Amino acid sequence: MTAMTVTSNRTTAATGGTPALVVVAHGSRDPRALGTVRALLDRVRALRPALPVHLGHIELNAPLLPDTLAALGDAEAVLVPLLLSRGHHVERDIPDMAADSPARTRVAAPLGPHPLLVDALHDRLTEAGWPAHAGPEHAVVLASAGSRAPASRTDTARTAALLAARLGAPVVPAYASAASPTVPDAVRTLTARGHRRVAVASCFTAPGRFATECTAAVPWIASAPLGTHPSMAHLLLHRYDRALGSGSASNPGKGARGTARPATTHAALAG
Repeated sequence: MTAMTVTSNRTTAATGGTPALVVVAHGSRDPRALGTVRALLDRVRALRPALPVHLGHIELNAPLLPDTLAALGDAEAVLVPLLLSRGHHVERDIPDMAADSPARTRVAAPLGPHPLLVDALHDRLTEAGWPAHAGPEHAVVLASAGSRAPASRTDTARTAALLAARLGAPVVPAYASAASPTVPDAVRTLTARGHRRVAVASCFTAPGRFATECTAAVPWIASAPLGTHPSMAHLLLHRYDRALGSGSASNPGKGARGTARPATTHAALAG
């Protein structure tokens, strides 16, 4: 099962209609981030025109997730985190906001790890100048936001392993905050191992402070954030579909504050 559910002992009768897709972005002070996320949602709408698609932010940008859910009333919705690993936002913040809303919701798994995410990372590296055939001098630092949650580091390490298999080159995960190694430390480690061409793969959904800081440490090339890559739109829909097909119960709505229970497994996250 790939959905995290918010449950309680209260029940509400189901209503008809297609459950809405609510994409949950973190939010950023960088104005480019909001434009990027909105453009990505437009790609999702183009892929599935009949699906109601909404945006909600955890913080910093409007609309905030509680406001988006309040506007849905008691409709059914699937919340798909526009986040690339598990962590406190996925396992606590988003389910808690869902439990306080009138909507009947379920929370999907984050976007990573998954082969579609690796497709986007690979393409962004290629756009930046990564060669078709890597040699022994090539290596990659997978730059991510970072989290104190062990599950987040596990997911990022899995994404790094999938990317390494795709590239045929070593890939070391590194973090902008809350975890180690930092991107400069990872670059130094790979350089000390004899890799003269060390690239930074930006494992970020949109431009922002962390992405900018990580690419500043690049000794060779750095890829752009994943942004509106087509695989990101397909991955959002994949997580939506998997959450709907999981058979898990929905949050019955406001006033029935439930307990967030991750229903994800390490293997399922890549599926």
